[in-house]
Amino acid sequence: MRILVLGASQGTGALVVRAALAKGHQVTAFARSPQKLELEHPQLEKVRGDFHQPESVRSAVPGHDAVVVTASATSLRGFKDNPRYFSQGTGYAIDAMKQAHVDRLVILSALGTGPSRPLLNPVLRLLVVDFLLKGPFSDHERQEELARASGLEWVVARPGRLTDGRARSAYVKTTAIEPVPSSISRADVADFLVEACVVPTWVRQAVQLGG
Repeated sequence: MRILVLGASQGTGALVVRAALAKGHQVTAFARSPQKLELEHPQLEKVRGDFHQPESVRSAVPGHDAVVVTASATSLRGFKDNPRYFSQGTGYAIDAMKQAHVDRLVILSALGTGPSRPLLNPVLRLLVVDFLLKGPFSDHERQEELARASGLEWVVARPGRLTDGRARSAYVKTTAIEPVPSSISRADVADFLVEACVVPTWVRQAVQLGG
């Protein structure tokens, strides 16, 4: 399978690239600074591009079987400059996928978005979702709405607090709105995002993740 990772130079996106390559997939790592991805592999192509430029996204999508959206601002300033950071780029990806007849879209969202909001601790929900990160969470909701309306084979991943621990491969993944462990390693989230590209299990579902 050929997988395009939007936002692949660092964080969860970089781990998605590694996980996909480890499973034998061909991967295109798309980022503004792809050289930050310190990885070389015969099945890996690095592409310089801008998630917020429609032509840049449109040129990267053709020829792939799945697109994974992990792009995120590196600071809150990014969301102040562009309150639609997630949804704008995701909209461009959806348009490009429809034009190129690429069906599978996998999106990294967050636990606490939309119907999963009650799953957060009330204090955390008040401080994070309603105050500190109100902008990003609101835009994750817009991003998820775009996916649902896209007609594509979309999958939304909603992990809890991300950690830098190793992959445990024993994490919780559920489409039900029910409690999951409050944190999960980025490596385990990456494992799920790659799985979601391949299997039909999670298509047109939002999946709560915790490890």
